[in-house]
Amino acid sequence: MASKKLLDGLNKAIARELGVTIQYMWQHVMAMGMESPAVRDVFEDTAIEEMKHAESIAERLYYLGGTPTTAPTPILVGGDLKKMLKADLDAENEAIAMYKGIIKDAIADGDPVTRLLFEKILSDEEAHADEFMTILGIK
Repeated sequence: MASKKLLDGLNKAIARELGVTIQYMWQHVMAMGMESPAVRDVFEDTAIEEMKHAESIAERLYYLGGTPTTAPTPILVGGDLKKMLKADLDAENEAIAMYKGIIKDAIADGDPVTRLLFEKILSDEEAHADEFMTILGIK
């Protein structure tokens, strides 16, 4: 049986994935300027991947006996491309920290399936952060 802490963590992860799915999709629509065509595709591709994460996490949470949330985290839209990308990088870094905690909770609960799910999602989130840093010229 999954702990309340793990179930709560999964619901927070779902809310986060729902929020950034909407955020990235709106950014895809709103991106303007000479550099926007390539970045628009990144926003769209990332939104789709985040939506798939939300679905996978919700399926796992439901299997474990929880009820998946439908309420997203706050959605940040607007501003220029740089502002959008910085907000997105912050969101990815928050997810990375959250998902490392969920992995630890899954290990403590003896739940290798949830651990493996979040290790895969963590890898995707790190790739998103890397892509946003690359576009921003941070690395």
